[in-house]
Amino acid sequence: MNWDAFHRRGDVLNAVIAELDNRRDGVAPMYLPGVEQTFRDELDLLSALSLKWHTRLSGRLERVMSEEPLNYEAAVIGAWRDNVAELPGIRLALDAALAGTDAEILAVIGKSQAKEHELLALWSGRVSAYQLEEYGDREGAKVELLAREGFEFPAAVEAPAEPLSFLERLKAAVA
Repeated sequence: MNWDAFHRRGDVLNAVIAELDNRRDGVAPMYLPGVEQTFRDELDLLSALSLKWHTRLSGRLERVMSEEPLNYEAAVIGAWRDNVAELPGIRLALDAALAGTDAEILAVIGKSQAKEHELLALWSGRVSAYQLEEYGDREGAKVELLAREGFEFPAAVEAPAEPLSFLERLKAAVA
């Protein structure tokens, strides 16, 4: 991948994220300009979104833990919720993919979710590094459930109204 293609991919991914954040319906917007040229298929796009989600969550967890919280689990839950507040469209798209029926997407996104659960379990103190493989996914899923409990996803952003033309503004001012 050359420099231009790399940056084009980032621009297209940012447009996808903005569309997901605006719509909040969890459906990958494969129709956006450049998506089909940049991503092989829906799985490729969802994988990129998953990576974006996981990277932000990891960074957020490191930042929260650097503040040495007294309650690790509460700090992890807060970090997860903050990540959803920042990237609601991605979370909804990943949730929709996990609720779908495509076996290949379920396998890839499911594995990503299992790794996220391990991360949540480890940072919350529910498991040690030695227990991670055996209990990480299960304990991290419990942390995620606690984070979702009582949490409401931010509402969809209403599309801005078309700006009035100069003539329409003039008519409104005269009226």
